[in-house]
Parts: sequence; C-alpha cells; structure tokens
Amino acid sequence: MYETIYHRASSVDEAVKLLGGADDGKFVAGGQTLIPTMKARLAAPSDLIDLRRIAELMGIEVSGNRVKIGAGTTHAEVAANAALAKACPAICHLASHIGDPHVRHMGTIGGSVANNDPAADYPAALLALNATIHTNSREISADEFFVGLFETALEEDEVITAISFELPEKAGYAKFPNPASRYALTGVFVAKGNGGLRVTATGAGEDGVFRVGAIEEALGSSFSEDALQNVSVSSDGLMSDIHASAEYRANLIKVMAKRAVAAAR
Repeated sequence: MYETIYHRASSVDEAVKLLGGADDGKFVAGGQTLIPTMKARLAAPSDLIDLRRIAELMGIEVSGNRVKIGAGTTHAEVAANAALAKACPAICHLASHIGDPHVRHMGTIGGSVANNDPAADYPAALLALNATIHTNSREISADEFFVGLFETALEEDEVITAISFELPEKAGYAKFPNPASRYALTGVFVAKGNGGLRVTATGAGEDGVFRVGAIEEALGSSFSEDALQNVSVSSDGLMSDIHASAEYRANLIKVMAKRAVAAAR
C-alpha cells in the first residue's frame, strides 16, 4: 500500500471538510472494497476519512410504515435488528447472507450502496423498495441513484447519511451466490406495496442492478410462483463471464424470482 493520511471524523460536516482539504481523499466506512483495492495498488488516496465513529450515521428506526437505516449501520446490525425483522424480514434475510461474518460485522449499508458493486445485494433491495437515499445535502430516489457499474448519482463531497423506505405489503429476496465471494451470481428482490410491484435483479446486468419488467408484469396479475411458469427473461444486456453465461443468468433470474416470491412475507 502507498502512504496515506488517516483521519477519524466525528461528524459529517467534519468529514466533508477533511475531504475538501485533501489532495485525493476518500471516505471509508467498513472498507471492505476500498482497503483491498488499496492493497492491490489499484487506488492510492492521499487521505482516508473514516466515517465509522460518526454517531449520526448509526441506528435503525421503524416508525409506523416507514423504516430509516443509518448509513453507518453494519450488515450484521441490519440482520439482527428485531424491529426490522418483524417489519421487513426480507432485508434482514438479505443482510444475513452478505459475505462472511467478518464482512457483515465491518461492512456498512451506506458503503455498499455508495460503492454500487454490480453484484452487491443492497442495491437490489433499495431499487425494489423504491427507497430514498439521504445525503448531507439532498435526498435521491433509488431510481435516480444507481447510474451504472460502480457509478452513482453522488457528488464528490456527498456523504450518504441514511436509507429510508416505506414498508412493503410483501417482500422477498433470493440469490445464487458465488461460492467463493458470496456475491450474487444472480439475486432477485421482489416487493409488493402501495407503489405497485417492483422486481429487481443484481449480479446479472452489464450495467448493474435493474428492474425486470417481464416478471413484474406476470406477478402484477398474480403474486405467485405459478405466474412465472411461462415467463421468458431475455439475455440481452446480461453479463457473460467465467462464472456464467448471459443465458444462464437469464434463467437464474426466473428461478431466483420464484424463490423470492415463495419467501415473501
């Protein structure tokens, strides 16, 4: 790793100020992507601004039909939160299957969303739940936030402070994990609520997370596994790599959608 200056911010305002004074600064929360990237010498920030000790970024609030999760909340905390498990078990299930215990106790929801890895789990949940991403300067809908591979609508000096969404009537998530990384080879999140029915896929698209219109249309008529029996998912725009072809991923989307519907509650 190259030499870097480490800062521990105590507030969001201080973090933004520290970033502004750095030559090439980076925010770091759990560091599950950035630190390995630095070790491989694919990134060499002049300054690291640690967000993990900022109290205003922590915690989970379930109030009425709304959920708000602080950006600094770890995957393990999301998975284990009793109130959230009762209100939206699908997102707790999702969090409990991210990586391994080390990753879940270090990685944060804000860091995962800001990184927007094309095979990450949270982007699928946020897009399906029609969530809002809160930053230090504005609110961004999930539809507008996820731009492309590792790309988001965040500006350089923006910090994600929280994620919020309205509780769905039903939601479920299922993924086919890469056996080594535990990232989703393909994962599907289904959510049925006041905003309609939304189905999203991660780990499959060339441009990252996306909505699956064919499955949304089928489930809109009948929210059941049987409704997907004759659905065909196109392989256009899907990834082909050493792990799976685009055609295989297209089939996985349908299979994972069925499992997500079966698990939805």
